[in-house]
Amino acid sequence: PPMGRNNDTFTLIIDRNRETWSKFRRALRKEDQELFDEMWRAPKVHLAAGAFIASEVPLETIFMSMLLEQYKKIRYLETAQYVRVIGDGEASRTSDDHDSSRRGKRDNAHDND
Repeated sequence: PPMGRNNDTFTLIIDRNRETWSKFRRALRKEDQELFDEMWRAPKVHLAAGAFIASEVPLETIFMSMLLEQYKKIRYLETAQYVRVIGDGEASRTSDDHDSSRRGKRDNAHDND
């Protein structure tokens, strides 16, 4: 099947699983409902990866996508905090540091791996 078909299938899997959580969502406060909805957007960022394994373990694949997006946010915040501390300290940022921060903190987070 064409690649688009696989992605559509994972999209349907995400939507079906999200629907099973609809009662849970309705019981949340309004601000938590918004965050809950944001979490469910995360798996759609990883459609290609999810299509490979979603048929075997759909909910785990969805949760792993959510966890990955959360981890990326944590790394971004850690990197931003580190840059702020270094910037306030004795070390000065070079133009290279400035250029890499414009590329995105996500790129810099992998530099520490």
